Amino acid sequence: MTQTELKPEPARPKRVQSPHCSVPVRGTIATANGEDVPILWQVPEEVPIGFVYNKRPHAVMMATPADLEDFAVGFSVAEDVIEDASAILSLKVEELKEGIKLCIAADPTRMSKGRKAKRTIEGRSGCGLCGVEQLQNAVRTPRPVSDVGQSIDSKAIASAFGALRDHQPMNRVNKSVHAAAFCDRDGKILFAREDVGRHNALDKLIGAILRQKLDPTAGFVIMSSRCSFELVSKAASIGVPLLATISAPTALALDLARQAGMRLGAMTPDGVAIFQ
Repeated sequence: MTQTELKPEPARPKRVQSPHCSVPVRGTIATANGEDVPILWQVPEEVPIGFVYNKRPHAVMMATPADLEDFAVGFSVAEDVIEDASAILSLKVEELKEGIKLCIAADPTRMSKGRKAKRTIEGRSGCGLCGVEQLQNAVRTPRPVSDVGQSIDSKAIASAFGALRDHQPMNRVNKSVHAAAFCDRDGKILFAREDVGRHNALDKLIGAILRQKLDPTAGFVIMSSRCSFELVSKAASIGVPLLATISAPTALALDLARQAGMRLGAMTPDGVAIFQ
């Protein structure tokens, strides 16, 4: 995979060029005195994104049509379709009448076989398991994380959450999308990615980290969502030592984090909690 091959295509779909991926809609809102006032609201786009590997369809995800190269790389690694990002030989974004297709050429000898769960239906933006055929594929054993992030403290996490809003340009417009951000160990946000689906937002962030050849263990990830087990599995896939979310993790998310050797954090009314 080279940087040149992953640059956006010269002629991009018009909707992908929109930095906010939002559509204006008209409606009414009731004022304090009960009067209905017309408003113009922005709603996020949600379109089918097809993943095709070596000309074979693999999955269709409902997602926000932005940062699609990051999405392609991040999904491929986080869902264990390929061994790592360097297995990607080329990547092309195509807009079709039905949606957008991500055409990924990968080294066939470096595509995962044993761990990959086949998907046969679309993945909804709020679902991380759509299309999984068998129960044993529902919860994957997470990859081990070598650095457990002990040097990352609650102050750094709180600082990052305090700055997250400034890194959510889409959400400022439509107030309807999730964000995933990569931060250094002091809590400075380096960059963020947004999507209507929290899993998609994290996939895009993972793709951005890999495409920029950053060290995932040199920082941590925060997200504007609850912490489900799928997010833990995705973060662990590239060795993120700590994942912090707005709300507390589920019991299964905590169990998988312990298996992986990573830490989880969450915002609480009393401050940031870090789970062991």
